[in-house]
Amino acid sequence: MNHDADQQHLAEANPGYASGQLAKALRTARTHHDPDTRDRAREKSRAWRAVLAGMANGLLAIGSRTPVAGLPAWVTPEVVRGGFATGEPAAGGPLRPYETEVARQAGIPQDRRALFAYWLSEDGLSRLYDLLDSGRYEVTVPEEAALLTVAWLARAGETDAALDLVEELAPFADRLRFSPPPADRPAPGADAVHRRTVGDASHALGRRRPNRAVETQREALAVWQPFGDELLAHWLETAEDGQGATVLTRTPDDAWHERGAALLRRYRDLAGRHTYCTKHLDPKQNLAILRGALEETVAGRPLDARRLGLLRHAVTSMVRRRGLPGSPELTALRREQAAQAALPSHHALAQLVLRRLSGLPREEGVGEVAPLIAPVGEEEARETGLPAGAAIPPALRRPVEAALSAPLGTLVERGVVPSAEALAELVPQLVAATTAQAYTEESLRTLAAAHYRAFRNRRSLLLLNLERQVRLEELPWVRAVAGRRSDTEAGEASAVALRQLGELAVQAFPGTILPNPLVRELSVLAREADLGAPLVEELAADIFMGTFTPKFLAAARVAAELLGGGSLYERYYAIDYRAVRNLAIAEAGEAQTRTIRPRTSPAFAKLCAERAGASSSRARWGFGSVAANGTVIEQAQILTTHNLATLVHRVGIAPATGWEDLALRGFDTVCRLTARVHGNPRPLATIKDAAYAWRQTLFHLSLCTPREQERTLARFSEEITRHPGHVEARLAPALTGLRQVAEGGSADEGEGRRLLGWTTGAHWMSGETAAARRDT
Repeated sequence: MNHDADQQHLAEANPGYASGQLAKALRTARTHHDPDTRDRAREKSRAWRAVLAGMANGLLAIGSRTPVAGLPAWVTPEVVRGGFATGEPAAGGPLRPYETEVARQAGIPQDRRALFAYWLSEDGLSRLYDLLDSGRYEVTVPEEAALLTVAWLARAGETDAALDLVEELAPFADRLRFSPPPADRPAPGADAVHRRTVGDASHALGRRRPNRAVETQREALAVWQPFGDELLAHWLETAEDGQGATVLTRTPDDAWHERGAALLRRYRDLAGRHTYCTKHLDPKQNLAILRGALEETVAGRPLDARRLGLLRHAVTSMVRRRGLPGSPELTALRREQAAQAALPSHHALAQLVLRRLSGLPREEGVGEVAPLIAPVGEEEARETGLPAGAAIPPALRRPVEAALSAPLGTLVERGVVPSAEALAELVPQLVAATTAQAYTEESLRTLAAAHYRAFRNRRSLLLLNLERQVRLEELPWVRAVAGRRSDTEAGEASAVALRQLGELAVQAFPGTILPNPLVRELSVLAREADLGAPLVEELAADIFMGTFTPKFLAAARVAAELLGGGSLYERYYAIDYRAVRNLAIAEAGEAQTRTIRPRTSPAFAKLCAERAGASSSRARWGFGSVAANGTVIEQAQILTTHNLATLVHRVGIAPATGWEDLALRGFDTVCRLTARVHGNPRPLATIKDAAYAWRQTLFHLSLCTPREQERTLARFSEEITRHPGHVEARLAPALTGLRQVAEGGSADEGEGRRLLGWTTGAHWMSGETAAARRDT
């Protein structure tokens, strides 16, 4: 699931947004140069038309957990950008080819209700049993796991549960596909993951076309320059001085004419085969002048005075610029140009890498990248004409390296996973296998893992009034096998996976907050492990409604337990963590006395608003400008440490490189982001990211010993000098404030400033200081 999960939205869905997206898709479908992009845009325009039509005729309830009339919440809706449902179920539409083939083999009508009945027959169940045992299937949407679950229950003797599930599915049997497509091989194991498949890499390489500019230059160097030398040498045979000014002062003999005719035949052959460079066709160019004069002379037609003058001028200028054909200087130049032209093109090398990939399974990653991107071998050189030893350039290596299948830590070390967002793409593969260990039977574990991967691809809906997204356990086929879970085993495995993934994310990207997709995956593991580890998402300021769910205060309480008592973090951000802890205890006590679980935490929302200051509220706080909302959300992130305290204090992460190393690397991220502020006409987004990295850095620094803190602060002063001068000038107030806090003072005293990302006015970091203006 993605983008909009657990976020707070405006009280009313705006059809203007959908109209704007439709217009954008239509424009792309008409004007984009890439045909694949135009096709995708046409599909998007179809979806947005459906959204607008459904909103207009009342068939769609945008903002509800059940947005499509007649479909329950567990049905996966087709969702477009922004969380808008189109009205179509993701598991609906025309029959897929595999469904058509099953109907043909079974001799039944080609419709889904007939297929549903067939799968429940003796023959159909037998085929489902075979799929369960082999694992050779792929669940692309959650519904495709339903009939496999029915088959598993039936074979396990849980007939009543199987019949109950069939009864719940049956009303939708004519619209939805409940069986999975077959696959050539079982799903990959969880010990190795990959960002891209062999098919993805092949597609990226296959899209590469010859670069016209490069091929034009190659042709000019390898074909037309040498041919021009031959023409020049041929004409110089008719010059008394051998230099060109007296061309045709010697009468050409028959042998000269024969050689000239042969040159012209070869020209026509070259022109037919080499079509990139067309300079030789320009009548003003020297090569065209020499060739045209030769055609006239070989045909027996004398040159008029004008053409003869042009010929002699062309020959003279070519000799002056190039030197005489066969001279050491020109020979050396042509040798160098030939070597340059002989370098293989990216297109030709891409075709070689495609050959190497062609024998690998397209839907999997690659276990070893090195042989696929090795230099051209001797045998390959003989087969392709490429020079032996030619290296595969980085642009062609990257798509293959992205398909490396290896443990997640290895992918991070090799740079295949360059960001926390990229890490979040891969984590569901591991979480799927981890949560599936809760099931005791192997075929059910395989099914659960495949289903989880499909469920995490379910796009989130735009929800109103603090409604939450559908959870995995709400799906009927998941509920049906819930009794087969071993919570103890699942909890232990999830706790280990949560700690490993948390350490990996924090250690690999110490200056980056955990992105929402990663937070959601870690939250699944935290629930399975039952660690009492509240993990919170980053809320969007443009759709913030001024309220927080209770887990935000719970997360702030965890931070208070870890950082309360005078930590550097607590003092820098002027937090009273004792008061936060008492607030959390009081609210938790009140919640226990209620019959209905509270959906919001008014006390935490009030605290964040107060900390953000009066400028964060208007007549009704929480519904101010985007910037005002952002100041409130940032205070929530500060109080909770945006999951860092939870990962350390409840999950128990302990990065191997130590907190001092993470603080230094986090500060490097702060400096790199601050460098992008200089000359940026819209710097506030970059300043926000720099402030977030600064907060991460202060958290890591707060977990260092006093001696380590002192040493690290000194190294901050050294590190900042490695960056442009304007970086030091912009960060000077923040560093001064941090040093003042370390010495027992306040961050906002004197020249010190507390670095925050959001502001309702001009940000002090964006102003041009004298030092920044002097810096180049």
